[in-house]
Amino acid sequence: MLKEERQQIILNEVRIHNKVLLTDIAEILKVSPDTVRRDIKELHDKKKLKRVHGGAISLGFNQYNYASSEIYSLEKKSSIAEKAVSLLKDGQVVLLSGGTTNLEIARLIPPYLKITCFTPSLPIAVQLLPKPNIEIIFIGGKINKDSQISIGGAPITALGEVKADICFLGVNSIHPSEGVTELYWDIVQVKKAMIKSSKKVVVPSISEKINSEQRYKICGLDAVDILITELDRSDPKLAAYAKNIELL
Repeated sequence: MLKEERQQIILNEVRIHNKVLLTDIAEILKVSPDTVRRDIKELHDKKKLKRVHGGAISLGFNQYNYASSEIYSLEKKSSIAEKAVSLLKDGQVVLLSGGTTNLEIARLIPPYLKITCFTPSLPIAVQLLPKPNIEIIFIGGKINKDSQISIGGAPITALGEVKADICFLGVNSIHPSEGVTELYWDIVQVKKAMIKSSKKVVVPSISEKINSEQRYKICGLDAVDILITELDRSDPKLAAYAKNIELL
């Protein structure tokens, strides 16, 4: 495989999943980790992604300014966010995990809506700040610098004291048999706690993440109430999910 082909695959994976691990990409490409490390460094130097310890993240992954041209599939994520916001009502307690799709949801929440929003995500908390009727409760703890999300025992303990009406669970991958999966073990534990603390779990996901999987499992599909994508509910790609999950 040519270097240009390898690097395009790396960029596609980063754009779809926001973050990738060097070892996983090496396995996908059937090359050595050193080869992938050199490719990622070159792409980083060209300012096409951001190199981090053990892998890479997209340039738009932890941006506070969401009008960025670096956000992958922003139009699709805006469509998903519009559907997600339609589920919100005055007086609700809402949980928002991190991720660029959830950041778009936060951006589109109407300023007149009176809700209480818990989040372990710094970018989402900042995005909600200008909205006068939203009470923002940041769930603090050790910060994962790549995703800018609180991890560890502190947020998990805090979430145990919350009973949210609805949780918008940002995902890395979702699969009919493997369920919802994630790259980082620490983030998995926080998201598991968010599920336990919520009456309804909503997964907003662009279609490119459908039918993919990562190394750590967050939950099975039985824990998900609603799946929101930019696709029409009748799309064949969603057929395996329509049996047990409400589709929007």
